[in-house]
Amino acid sequence: METETAAGTATAERFRAAVEKEDLGALDALFAEDIRLYSPVKFQPFEGKAMVMGLFGVLLRTFEEFRYVGEYSGTVETSADGGEAPSAALLFRTVVNGKAIHGIDLLHFDEEGLIKEFTVMVRPQSAVHALGEAVLAGLVADGLVPAPAES
Repeated sequence: METETAAGTATAERFRAAVEKEDLGALDALFAEDIRLYSPVKFQPFEGKAMVMGLFGVLLRTFEEFRYVGEYSGTVETSADGGEAPSAALLFRTVVNGKAIHGIDLLHFDEEGLIKEFTVMVRPQSAVHALGEAVLAGLVADGLVPAPAES
């Protein structure tokens, strides 16, 4: 487990650097093919590297003044299989459409040190709403999800 934890810690550092540099190519190399991303604005996870990479393209365009402000590492039970995996929690601050957001990226790593599960938590509620609207608009604009039906 110590080797897996060390691999996870190295991946967390590479992930943090890639996000801060807005480097999608570097992010792609860090995600497992079957990655699952749990979003604060969608009940079902985003699944698979192609969809998660598309989502990150939207997020990197949407976030303003994004910065990581802290990090914790350890182990966690994963949602996908209930197994224990090395993990890292990266605390961040950003702005979306004028709303200040505090958040946490929780990364779970596989045996090779790739990110296999990713959970994003943000606060406050008004920021969750602003983030959801902005991300949906970006996903629709990029053709990753259909436009919602007008009511």
